[in-house]
Amino acid sequence: MKHIIKYSILLLALISFLPQNIVAKTTIQAKLDSVAILMGKQTVLRYQIVEDKGKEGMLLIENPKLIAPNVEIIGQPKSDTTDLDNNRIQIDRAYIIQSFDSGIWEIPAAKYIIGRDTVVSNKLNLKVVPVATDSLKTIHDYKTVEEAPFFIFDYIPDFIYNYWWVYFIVIILVVLGIIIYSRSKKGKPILKPKKKEIPPYEEAVGALKALKAAKMWQAGQEKEYYTRLTDILRQYIDRRFKINAIEMTSSQIIDTLKRNDETKAVNEQLKLILEIADYVKFANIRPLPDDNEAAFNRAVNFVEDTRPVIKVEAENEIANKEIKNKNKQKK
Repeated sequence: MKHIIKYSILLLALISFLPQNIVAKTTIQAKLDSVAILMGKQTVLRYQIVEDKGKEGMLLIENPKLIAPNVEIIGQPKSDTTDLDNNRIQIDRAYIIQSFDSGIWEIPAAKYIIGRDTVVSNKLNLKVVPVATDSLKTIHDYKTVEEAPFFIFDYIPDFIYNYWWVYFIVIILVVLGIIIYSRSKKGKPILKPKKKEIPPYEEAVGALKALKAAKMWQAGQEKEYYTRLTDILRQYIDRRFKINAIEMTSSQIIDTLKRNDETKAVNEQLKLILEIADYVKFANIRPLPDDNEAAFNRAVNFVEDTRPVIKVEAENEIANKEIKNKNKQKK
């Protein structure tokens, strides 16, 4: 008997020294702001959850939209959390509910799941009182009858709405007619003529003449002179041979033109021009006046030697050769 009493006292002492967060449990309580409401009115359903800090639970309602027969959830205010000290917190969840059917409706218990444990709230009853028919007699207007505002589209016939695209096309045709008439009256062409594209050869020759007239290297602008000279040649090669020479390096241009039958013979001239231009532009070397003149002459020769042969001239040359051959045979 003495041993039983001694062990009982020891067990009670151990329990008293256990942390409160082990002994404490999670609780949930449901309540209504108003247990009775008029049909169509609203009230608030509240759930008060008390649990340990650091635990995350989930409030489970069977139907989030229809919490009870004929009782709807129409809103959910923001949750509120209160610190209760002793490592405990209180979570307040609220739901705005409404009913349009009179009667006493039971709100079932909600479940709060935390880890492997489930806590169940108490059930509630909501009484919905019907609106008295006598109160309908007090309903009256608060504003006088107003006239509808004027809206021009209300006076447009329906067939215009149905065939609006026809009128749209007619308007476009009228505008085009006015433009054509005004241009023809002023003697201007109805359509702007397409700008004639200058052939690559003529463009290069014109650019070289303009470069020579600028006298850039004579004014000490050797770097600018060779930059312009190589740009003219790159543009000419790009348009004449359909090679993207503008984006290529000097060595890439030379290697590409080596494989072209029209440029094999004059490729060495182009190579000399590009080499001296690279020295001037990137190595800051100042060439002699004779070198500048020679580079320009090589550029002119390159353009002239790669000039496209006009079909008429080629046909005339063939005809002349045939005539010469016939004359030789007669002799």
